[in-house]
Amino acid sequence: MRNQLDLERIVFIGRTFEEYIDMFGLKQADLYGKKVLDCPAGACSFTAVGNQLGYHITACDIAYYYPVDLLKKKGLEDIKHAMHYMKKAKNNYIWKYFDNIRGLESQRLQALLSCTADMEKALKRYIPVDLPILPFDDQQFDLLLSAHFLFIYSDRLDYNFHLATINELLRVTKEEVRIFPLVDLKGERYLHLDKMINYLQGKGYTVEEKTVAYHFQKNANTMLRIDKKK
Repeated sequence: MRNQLDLERIVFIGRTFEEYIDMFGLKQADLYGKKVLDCPAGACSFTAVGNQLGYHITACDIAYYYPVDLLKKKGLEDIKHAMHYMKKAKNNYIWKYFDNIRGLESQRLQALLSCTADMEKALKRYIPVDLPILPFDDQQFDLLLSAHFLFIYSDRLDYNFHLATINELLRVTKEEVRIFPLVDLKGERYLHLDKMINYLQGKGYTVEEKTVAYHFQKNANTMLRIDKKK
């Protein structure tokens, strides 16, 4: 078990199931009969709601090394801090998907409470991991979704980390990997994205930058779809 001091370095905030559908350009029919991994999942409700709807979804995150009660407390604190930041930086966001900060806060709280409630009753769906290593078999999942981690933290995660992580995501996935968004915290396109795309295409994958319906952070309305099917 990691100590509580390390937990302070983790931001435990998540998105709702509906946000995932929009940000990854999905239809619910795309999930039927698929084994899906959300990595890293944080406090998202995608796994909780998805399994309630009959899908087969697993979540993994470094945060899951910690007890659920601590994560719930941390999540509530992080939402409060995030909303305080939003009031100062609201011009960096597009207020159409969410009407206002209060609406955003409601969705973040909904995701957190749904996630932690599901963890309390089905903890086996929430796997602790420390990227770029994953404790899963080759091609264990059909579809892997990765939101708000890769590319967005390029100021602290270098290209080699991105490369190692994406290779690991592809290792455990049979059909495709989708990554959202493709910008950093400043809303600028990831500096090495073209280099990464060229690398992946060289490995024989079909790679597509696709515009999606989800658009909240400025310039963050595209995802990367990496198709492994030949």
